[in-house]
Amino acid sequence: MWGVGQLVTGALSDRVGRKWLIAVGMWTQALAIGLIAAVGSFWPWAAGALLLGAGTAMVYPTLLAAVGDVAHPSWRASSVGVYRLWRDGGFAVGALLAGVVADLAGLAAAIWAVAALTAISGVVVAVRMYETRRRTPSRPGPPAGDTAPPPPGTAGPRLHQADRLAAQHPPASRTAPPQP
Repeated sequence: MWGVGQLVTGALSDRVGRKWLIAVGMWTQALAIGLIAAVGSFWPWAAGALLLGAGTAMVYPTLLAAVGDVAHPSWRASSVGVYRLWRDGGFAVGALLAGVVADLAGLAAAIWAVAALTAISGVVVAVRMYETRRRTPSRPGPPAGDTAPPPPGTAGPRLHQADRLAAQHPPASRTAPPQP
């Protein structure tokens, strides 16, 4: 579900935006994790696993797209690397904390704690994140099948968003030295 679902949700985030797909995906993951913690037989557990895959498919490609939306092309690869460092580091820290909770309160409590943290993360996204996908007015495009490059200055919404952010926060290495 997760792997195949990303083919749909990645493109969907280009149409509907990033923020709410991420928030709803996290809430779907939380619901699925809670279902997995609550049930004791195979079929409800399998349904929870499918639901977890659907939520993860909503979140993973969309978070990467959001990073791409706000990162200028000159530092986009580095920003994806930093995002992946924190995300993957969260897996390690989360596993250690879940182990501590499991030792102190049992395995079910650890799974419920993960569900709760995932739901809270969805709330944080809903409250604090801004929509990174910039909507542009529709303009006529080339006919279907035309592979001509876009006209200069029309590189798309991601580049425009990234240029705007780069202008607001230029890296220190690109700023002019102080004048004497």
